[in-house]
Amino acid sequence: MIELPVIPSEKQRAKRPDWLRVKLPIGPEYAKVRKLVDTYKLHTICESGNCPNMGECWGAGTATFMILGNVCTRSCTFCAVATGRPNEYDADEPRRVAEAIVLMKVKHAVITSVNRDELKDRGAEIWYQTVRAVKEASPTTTIETLIPDTKGNWDALIRMIEGGQEVVSHNMETVERLYRRVRPQARYERSLEQIRRTKDFGKRTKTGIMLGLGETQDEVFKAMDDLVENGCDVLTLGQYLQPTKMHHEVIEWIHPDTFAMYKEAGEQRGIKFVESGPLVRSSYHAERHVNV
Repeated sequence: MIELPVIPSEKQRAKRPDWLRVKLPIGPEYAKVRKLVDTYKLHTICESGNCPNMGECWGAGTATFMILGNVCTRSCTFCAVATGRPNEYDADEPRRVAEAIVLMKVKHAVITSVNRDELKDRGAEIWYQTVRAVKEASPTTTIETLIPDTKGNWDALIRMIEGGQEVVSHNMETVERLYRRVRPQARYERSLEQIRRTKDFGKRTKTGIMLGLGETQDEVFKAMDDLVENGCDVLTLGQYLQPTKMHHEVIEWIHPDTFAMYKEAGEQRGIKFVESGPLVRSSYHAERHVNV
């Protein structure tokens, strides 16, 4: 296959390509979401993960809620979320998330969390209670849960996904070769197994991969093949953006034409829906992925 263009990061170190420019967060809807997040003392991955689409999504009245605190027990080299020893989780958080979703009149909610490896159940009970609280407060709201790696605790996985959510996502993040560097406390095969077990439970499955970390096209194609084999329904592909100088550097700026090629390649392999573009993130336009 012909190699489509990529731009080495050293050529653009001081300036991102034009296709990665985003609007600053402004407007009344943004302000409304900002106020609700603050009032209900909620965390969002939009803020903690420095998402480039926060202005667009908050301006449209949507946000991705992050439960179980904002301190993660993992030390992934790509992630802007704080790493350390988390505080005790808040048992009242499910109610507050549900109330905020009702006030925002959210039709499709996305909920994620930090990793809580220090908890025996990985936070599964709070996951379950949050989904149930949202469903009870707003029965017509569909839900996608972007869940962490349970480290092979499959009982915890079942509890996380049995609350009634329509879509269950677990991000692979990168290709197999880069796991030790990018996700040092995770395992490629274990994440694939988590997706397969979720599919076997009867859920619509989803994952996301960042590009520009040094992967090759053949490695991306292999990841796609592995995902098809393990029952993945939806795949998102987006450009990795370095949060700080302490994080993994951007190796390549991936051209939009290459993202278009990956979308076609993934769908040809049997993935039902591939969302692929420089600014795509796992929760970006997630409402599209409920019924594909």
